Amino acid sequence: MDFRKGKGRDDPEINLIPFIDVLLVIVIFLMVTTSYSKFTALQITLPTADADKAMQQPQEINVAVNPQGQYAVNNVQVSSKDAASLALDLKSAAQAGSQSGQSKGDPVVIINADAMATHQTVINVLEAARLAGFDKITFAAQTSGHK
Repeated sequence: MDFRKGKGRDDPEINLIPFIDVLLVIVIFLMVTTSYSKFTALQITLPTADADKAMQQPQEINVAVNPQGQYAVNNVQVSSKDAASLALDLKSAAQAGSQSGQSKGDPVVIINADAMATHQTVINVLEAARLAGFDKITFAAQTSGHK
């Protein structure tokens, strides 16, 4: 016979899983509701420069492309249909611009392509600029409010 006391009783245990779940919810709540403010440790005054701004603007060559595949260089319609002849037109526009007193150096080719212009016509302008030796190219666009 076994005469030990408390034979049928187990030691009480504390279940920690619900306690951990509640603590995690509290931590998440504190993280979400905490406002992080930015504090600067050092108050500094940045240096200023009194340099003059550049007086000369780079020469611009505007190339317009319409939906029919026709080109206009600096608002003058040209009959070029391929990249080689368009490159000659770009070179002549650059020479005319440098003679009229615009800035020296490489001109900037600005492509004003219509939204319905074919991809090939725009690629022709890029190829013509490469053939002419102009490596500064940008595209003009309008904001959606100016339709």
